[in-house]
Amino acid sequence: MNLDDLERMRQLDTLNMLAEIDDLPDQLARAYQIGLHAGFRKDSWHVKQVVLSGIGGSAIGADLLAAYVADACPVPVIVHRDYGLPSFARGEKTLVICSSHSGDTEETLDSFEAARRQGCHVLVICTGGELALRAQKDKVPIIMFEHAGQPRAAVGYSFGILLAVFVRLGLIPDQADELQGAVAAMQAMRTSLAPGVPAAENPAKRYAGQLIGRLVTVFGAGLLAPVARRIKGQVNELAKAVASFEVIPEADHNALAGTQHPVEVLEPRVMNLFLRAPSLHPRNRIRMDLTKQFYMLEGLNTDFLDARGEHPLAHMWTLILFGDYMAYYLAIAYGVDPTPVEALGRFKAALKEKK
Repeated sequence: MNLDDLERMRQLDTLNMLAEIDDLPDQLARAYQIGLHAGFRKDSWHVKQVVLSGIGGSAIGADLLAAYVADACPVPVIVHRDYGLPSFARGEKTLVICSSHSGDTEETLDSFEAARRQGCHVLVICTGGELALRAQKDKVPIIMFEHAGQPRAAVGYSFGILLAVFVRLGLIPDQADELQGAVAAMQAMRTSLAPGVPAAENPAKRYAGQLIGRLVTVFGAGLLAPVARRIKGQVNELAKAVASFEVIPEADHNALAGTQHPVEVLEPRVMNLFLRAPSLHPRNRIRMDLTKQFYMLEGLNTDFLDARGEHPLAHMWTLILFGDYMAYYLAIAYGVDPTPVEALGRFKAALKEKK
């Protein structure tokens, strides 16, 4: 394993996932502008609750948004990863935002139809596909964006557009300064994580090296809980490796007990990563430190991933960017192409046959 072999990296990364990761700070900035200038009218919307419907890469953007606005948004925000809609989602006081990268996600299409039947206000975010066609037919407002890559590489769009929509709806204050700070912090971090930076000086490469041959668990709290989920998903999809995530404080009431068996797996074959940021609740910062300490005293591998920047938005997005680079280098270390996800393709094909 030589993560400084750039030629080997290029050979493995046949569809240039690295370029997608490099572009993430700029993608986030573009997405916010797309949302701010999208042509939808909101003057008749008296929103009392918001349901964000999506799956996979689109849903993680919704998770990040819901966590970020939790302390500022005066109405409940629910992320829905399934067919249909919850029973409470009905009438004009409910806004359902259907987000699908391709526009062909069957669960999200089903949620769109349910929202129309139940008389909700509906907004669609996609690159096209069947969802765009149905929205155009029903005169439902659409925010379109262009992205030819994998949905997981469009997380800047799935979050940034939503962030701007919430600003325009008056649900949260203007986010221009916070977004600019987050993008700047990501751009500064990107320089230190680039492939040309040798492993001895590149923390994303070093962490990837520590994850080789180990089962990864990522711990997050508060607004970093969905970031933990994002990093877990990137390890799954880029490196094709086993990973899980836990949320503190909940993990301290159950997962903490599961640190003893099976010994032959736990001690040599696990790595527990704990996400830290100054913006976490003070008690959760204490819990994060203590939980790591308890895992370490059980003889398990642990480490911190620390956020950068001056604002909670920067804390979220610098950790997202770091996790993307780390998962990318882990894929290279395993000798796999980080872009294709053949297992998901085979599953979708099998599911299609069951119609």
